[in-house]
Amino acid sequence: MSEQLSLEDELQETAEMFVSALRKRSVKIVFAESCTSGLLAATLSKIPGVSNSLCGSFVTYRNDSKSSWLGVSDEDLAAPEVGPVSETVARQMAQGALHKTPEADLAVSVTGHLGPDAPPQWDGIAFSGIAARSADSTSVTKFELRSEPEAGLSLRQTRQFDAALQVMRNALTHSSLCSGQAADC
Repeated sequence: MSEQLSLEDELQETAEMFVSALRKRSVKIVFAESCTSGLLAATLSKIPGVSNSLCGSFVTYRNDSKSSWLGVSDEDLAAPEVGPVSETVARQMAQGALHKTPEADLAVSVTGHLGPDAPPQWDGIAFSGIAARSADSTSVTKFELRSEPEAGLSLRQTRQFDAALQVMRNALTHSSLCSGQAADC
């Protein structure tokens, strides 16, 4: 029985698969990160030669940054039924990042509530959007983040790593990178 990888090691291993898929398909990516605060781009940047695939990342933690940098609707950000952690905002973040980065083929966004002060119904919930220049639509996935901290990490840190991991895994199944399954990368 093999030893289980730490969350950080699992994230780096997934990042290497992700960069391999980007290279294989000659895809350039840009991120729009809220709850991960640049962790996606920082993780990929540890891989030599990633500059051929990684355009950059918009770290839009605050609503004003989402609005002014990516064109996310102020009304949607302020609306209680939508808000910054929503399918709508994840979609707008991905579309805005793709629009602002002409060299990118793919934009991936993430927004979520890491806690501890999140509304109970949204605590540990995140959304990731994927916009491809070659497609007319933007897909959005909702996912739940871990509810228990990993040894040596706070729950918030655990959730941040988990969000980055789930975003990359989700993007690995996108048609721009693979034929729908990460194993095909």
